[in-house]
Amino acid sequence: MKGRLHSIETFGAVDGPGIRTVFFMQGCPARCLYCHNPDSWACDAGRDIDIDEIIHWADRGRPYHGEKGGVTFSGGEALIQGEFLIEAMKALKENGFKSAIDVSGTYVDEYTEEAIKTCDLILLDIKHTDPERFKIITGRDMDPLFEIIDMINKHDKHVWVRNVVVPDINDTEEDMIALNDFIKQIKHIDKVELLAYHTMAVSKYGKMGITYRLKGVPPMDGERLKELRKLIEY
Repeated sequence: MKGRLHSIETFGAVDGPGIRTVFFMQGCPARCLYCHNPDSWACDAGRDIDIDEIIHWADRGRPYHGEKGGVTFSGGEALIQGEFLIEAMKALKENGFKSAIDVSGTYVDEYTEEAIKTCDLILLDIKHTDPERFKIITGRDMDPLFEIIDMINKHDKHVWVRNVVVPDINDTEEDMIALNDFIKQIKHIDKVELLAYHTMAVSKYGKMGITYRLKGVPPMDGERLKELRKLIEY
């Protein structure tokens, strides 16, 4: 069985606990306003990768993983390759690796629940708590997010909640209070990360001939983000 790969980060320090081998899988149904990997959208781009290569790269990272580290599948949207993802995580578990999935909350299919059941940790991106604004940000309905949360709770999975904070989109005290209330429905939250919006991907959009829809929006102020973080109880 083969999957489609965008890229690999061999020493990831921000996509889950510890040092991690991160596989950025190709393909995503969402078109988030602030996406920094637009080259990961197309399902037929990237290159093939098989389970043996997944294990190869994980083994190379093993000396650095320590007790907390492991493997993270990100994207794109890793769940769009659910069948491959399940087999990869099972093979990783047999070889002593812990697996995490970074989930956009925009996609569910017949493999999603088994993928969630198989992994050790979910990194759950919550784009917005209001359905209309969620759709403006992602181009997708919010229903898959609720389905994923139900699956996470059903299988008692632990979660890192992630929220990209963008000026004039979701950077008010009311937005943070709503986020704090929204995530109370998740049973096991280990961490909440507020991620500052940045503009480092703007040039990539230009090279790809894609209109960057947040042109002119400044990067999120770090001090403002610290103040907003105080409104999150976790």
